[in-house]
Amino acid sequence: MNSYLITSTKKSSGKTIITIGLSALLNEMNYKLSVFKKGPDYIDPLWISQAAGCRCYNLDFNTMDNNEIKKLYGDKSKYSNINIVEGNKGLFDGVSLDGSDSNAQLAKILNLKTILAIDCSGITRGIAPLVNGYEQFDSKIKYSGIILNNIASDRHEGKIINALNEYTKLKVIGSVHKNSKLNIVEQHLGLEPSFLKSNTKTIKKISSVIKSSIDYKYLLKGIKKKKIKPLVNRIITSSDFSDIKLGIALDNAFGFYYADDIEKIQSLGVKIHYFNTMKHKKLPKVDALLIGGGFPELFSSKLSFNKNMMASVKDFVESNKPVYAECGGLMYLAKSIKFKNKTVKMVGAIDGKVIMHSNPVGRGHVELTQHSKHPWPMRNVIIRAHEFHYSNIILNSKTNSFAYKVKRGYGINGKYDGVLYKNLLATYSHLRDTKQSMWIKNYLQFIKNNKKS
Repeated sequence: MNSYLITSTKKSSGKTIITIGLSALLNEMNYKLSVFKKGPDYIDPLWISQAAGCRCYNLDFNTMDNNEIKKLYGDKSKYSNINIVEGNKGLFDGVSLDGSDSNAQLAKILNLKTILAIDCSGITRGIAPLVNGYEQFDSKIKYSGIILNNIASDRHEGKIINALNEYTKLKVIGSVHKNSKLNIVEQHLGLEPSFLKSNTKTIKKISSVIKSSIDYKYLLKGIKKKKIKPLVNRIITSSDFSDIKLGIALDNAFGFYYADDIEKIQSLGVKIHYFNTMKHKKLPKVDALLIGGGFPELFSSKLSFNKNMMASVKDFVESNKPVYAECGGLMYLAKSIKFKNKTVKMVGAIDGKVIMHSNPVGRGHVELTQHSKHPWPMRNVIIRAHEFHYSNIILNSKTNSFAYKVKRGYGINGKYDGVLYKNLLATYSHLRDTKQSMWIKNYLQFIKNNKKS
């Protein structure tokens, strides 16, 4: 198989557009793809999944060790013709000074060929020392070539290619000119969310530009396997929690879930019932709820208009049924959301008001320690997760119970995260089910115990 890391010299260089377009193109050609995204990202994987016609999995040094990354990658790519991993930020960027959590490290441990997408805005001959510096910085990186992005004109392209041919050894495998077709609305962290919305037309436009701009046949070089259509993800199930019915919110307001976390829940025998907070009138008959992140502020009027669903959710919480909510889910369960000087009523299960801000309140890696009141505690002393929220919640009570103490990050108030009420746990932090935070089995066991009581 051919395996590639699509990365860049810095963030916002066009690597996501290139990944989406290339994935869509190869999917159209009926190659069996496996696709991945480095880091704790939800939005980019949703787009990549739609383009590739298969689930996109996150590879994250913050929540996974090297062996977990290699196992997930190996398990999800072993039947592929071609694997594509989209990096985050620049090739050598990361939190650690030694680069142990960088895109470069990911390329090395997974034996990926690196494609460097470079934003060429305002640069000509100067691209040569930039590329030489990258090539010399780490001799273990295997470069497949360079994709030039944001090319202003044919003349601009010629100057850059001449400089690269004269002073560097790397091959130019693509040149993407500035194009209005590639303008996708950006929302918060990345691209516009697409939980249920079909983006077929937009993806086709991107794919057509990439097809005419990149030497995709070069990337397929050496693949001799017969072209096959993507296979449906096969999930082996057990009967450990086959008696549990879990309601999961999935609509245009909520949809931030890790693909492998959902698969893990299914593999344990849980029956998942998805519900739409804006269209359905009441919750399905389930034992517990999972309400993930999303953008409830953008759909607050529609959420509030569906009073029957909000009443159904509140009654569920008040009846001591287990509920786990992250970020957007927390916002939905509060009394109200204030966004752009407009306050809209929400479920009201949490006694607090959410206020949206123009800048992030909490952003980046989070480290949590569990409070003794955590209803379904995990083993590890420190849990690594991430947060990205433009809102904060003002709790009315001064005697709130919390599930976590915040060692790094912001959470609810800079000190605590995971507000507790009855059997509800609502947090701004997004957990990932890995060895350091095996939350799924713990939550499912809590649900099981609650059914027996």
